[in-house]
Amino acid sequence: MAAKIKLANLILRLGLAAVFLYAAVSSLVSPNDWVGYLPAFTANIVPAGVLLKIFSAYELLLALWLVSGKYTRYAGALSALTLLGIILSDIKLLAITFRDLAVAAAAAALTVLAD
Repeated sequence: MAAKIKLANLILRLGLAAVFLYAAVSSLVSPNDWVGYLPAFTANIVPAGVLLKIFSAYELLLALWLVSGKYTRYAGALSALTLLGIILSDIKLLAITFRDLAVAAAAAALTVLAD
């Protein structure tokens, strides 16, 4: 049973890391495709291009943390909170972001499975 849990942990970590890695790289390569997903209220605080780069760097760090396997419970929890934040901040885009619910659930599962 322990081997199955370790394997599930690895699959969840790599899957979540892939999601964050793709989003980060894609938003850096094609920022115009992603800038519209930023919450409107942030435009008054930080320029959209700058915020997108900052969030991309955050996602890259989170992906690397997940791959590392260190402090997995915390990486999973932060991943789940990040995805819930994305969903809630773009609630009017739920037709698009509803898929993030499944990814957030995977992050929550990782948090529960972690040692």
